[in-house]
Amino acid sequence: QVQLVESGGGLVQPGGSLRLSCLASGFTFSNSAMSWYRQAPGKERELVAGISSGGGNRNYAVSVKGRFTISRDNAKNTVYLQMNTLKPEDTAVYYCYVSRFKSWGQGTQVTISS
Repeated sequence: QVQLVESGGGLVQPGGSLRLSCLASGFTFSNSAMSWYRQAPGKERELVAGISSGGGNRNYAVSVKGRFTISRDNAKNTVYLQMNTLKPEDTAVYYCYVSRFKSWGQGTQVTISS
């Protein structure tokens, strides 16, 4: 059974940093592309970043390019999202997603506020 468990969210001041983690189980992680999405209150869920199974290809939303970095450790079945220079508009619930199985994690709240 596919499981994705996010962690690392929290309350941070503008300009700060956070690193989100997503621990995967129940499937062959190293064969699967992974993504991070986010959903702010009253808005649709949007793609933040994606990474190929081997980590060689990455893509980012325009709004986070240059500030966020997606990475993965296939030995640990974990995908990360390093978020720097955070802005209030980054406030959202962040979700891990594996498209191969159309499966979502439960989400982790990120709040950027002074």
